[in-house]
Amino acid sequence: MYQRILVPINGSTTSERALQEAIKLAEGKAQIRLIYVIEEILAISNEGLDFANIAVLQEAARKAAEKTLAMAAETVRKSGAKVEIALLDELGQSVVDAINNEAQNWLADLIVIGTHGRTGLTRLLLGSVAEGVVREATMPVLLIRA
Repeated sequence: MYQRILVPINGSTTSERALQEAIKLAEGKAQIRLIYVIEEILAISNEGLDFANIAVLQEAARKAAEKTLAMAAETVRKSGAKVEIALLDELGQSVVDAINNEAQNWLADLIVIGTHGRTGLTRLLLGSVAEGVVREATMPVLLIRA
């Protein structure tokens, strides 16, 4: 039914469950695009931090993202589905906007994304990427709970 399935991943068990669901939906026929959005690392205080440390942290985040994407892509390949990967380093843009822009630009039929199902104060403090994606997406979104 779906031909182009976008799956945002972040290395969590929740995003792994979303990936497994996307693989089932693809049935070996649909194209799966895995994306990892690297968030900008901001220093709240300059005490003990300098720009070199921030750069090192950004590079470590990039390497972890690349490894996560490679492992997830191998999982998709083993299922027989076609896979593409994209590492999005969208500084100055929210993760929600990066995901939704990628889905629109790639002409995704479906976004499959994991959600932790936070409520109350934890949702207020941490926010919800999945909720933001659902609110702004122009295509169907399948939420997979932890």
